[in-house]
Amino acid sequence: MVYLVRQGQTDWNLFKKFNGCTDTGLNQTGIAQAKLQAENLRRVSFDVCFCSPQKRARQTCEIIFKGQIVFDDRLIEINCGEFEGTAETDDSMKLFWQAIKSGTLYIGMENDGTPIGLTNIDKIMQAVILKMIRETDGEKYEEVRSLNQDLTFFEAEKEFKKRDVNFEQNNKKTLKLMNSDRIYTNLGLLISDQCVHTIKIAVFEDTVKAIFKDRYEFNGSLLKQLNEAYQFIDRYNRTHSEITGLHRIDTRDYPIEAIRESLLNAIVHRDYSFSAGILISIFDDRIEFVSIGGLVKGITYDDIMLGVSVPRNENLANVFYRLTLIEAYGTGIPKILRSYKRYSVKPQIEVSDNAFKITLPNVNANLALVKSKELLSDNEHSVLQMFEKQEYITRKEVEKILAISQAMAVRVLKQLSDKNLIQVNGKGKNTRYSL
Repeated sequence: MVYLVRQGQTDWNLFKKFNGCTDTGLNQTGIAQAKLQAENLRRVSFDVCFCSPQKRARQTCEIIFKGQIVFDDRLIEINCGEFEGTAETDDSMKLFWQAIKSGTLYIGMENDGTPIGLTNIDKIMQAVILKMIRETDGEKYEEVRSLNQDLTFFEAEKEFKKRDVNFEQNNKKTLKLMNSDRIYTNLGLLISDQCVHTIKIAVFEDTVKAIFKDRYEFNGSLLKQLNEAYQFIDRYNRTHSEITGLHRIDTRDYPIEAIRESLLNAIVHRDYSFSAGILISIFDDRIEFVSIGGLVKGITYDDIMLGVSVPRNENLANVFYRLTLIEAYGTGIPKILRSYKRYSVKPQIEVSDNAFKITLPNVNANLALVKSKELLSDNEHSVLQMFEKQEYITRKEVEKILAISQAMAVRVLKQLSDKNLIQVNGKGKNTRYSL
């Protein structure tokens, strides 16, 4: 059970002023309100209290609750911008909410730079509260009793038999699919045929999310999803053949080990307390693996790049380890990076508070690009170098920087466009070029 308590009255509340991030304190009425709320809640046994560090919130909290208080900046009030400290009239309130809805005034930013407005503030606050509870709760998702106790394990039994690993009732308990009372845990749910979490794979035409070529959603036991998702991706991992002398050299678009480890990483390390599925997007030039759940608390981006690993789902990782699907913890990311060692292109790893993304570049698509660049003229090379400093260029900029005529600039840009090395945006005087 989560209780939400508003702070007591301040003078700005009393005089009906917009009171957002300005750090005002409680007035005498506010203190009395907090004491009354403390009396109302005295029979409730709270484990922890999350509170904004702002003065009015701290005062209210400290009057009501005498236990562990976690002050968190994510609970600081919104910034009301130009409205802060001004009178709250009917007209100003309408203008205030219109400003938030229209985007001319926003209350904060998401990690990807998206303004947080009225339409998504509820979603953001729910995620923040859930994350704070998780950070202080010692009970892990995979160890909690599953709400569904009517579980079957047909797919798991086949996988365990294939790996010659015992899967009797006692072994389920040892692997922590059951607790000491023989009640199925959430780990049991994940391995069962009734697993509610899914993997979604979409194949797109070209290099942007515009036109679908294929898509599929995999469900059931995580072991079944792993096998089926890998087979699906493998269908799109084409082989490029090149004749060198008397020998034919075959190169897959993506190193098999990189696909395997990226898929295992997404399944083993994702946060299953969220309902969103794993998303895998296949483009002509890359594959993106996106899973819910950022880094485990205390681990940094630099740590994972060095091979440091603290599994979020330790028991799930142990099941995969027993089935020889993974090796020692922390070997996945180094393996992915190592599989691209002989290629000029490298995987990208991105982390946010609530998501983890691995992007594998298509080595053959990028190899073709590299080879085409090797045949470029000096002027063509110079034009491509201009994109290192700016996203778009114009014909006039090419003329000026390369000191060439208008006709020559048009010819160079057309040659690069014909080779699919640059894109033409707009027409006439508004024409710009991008990579």
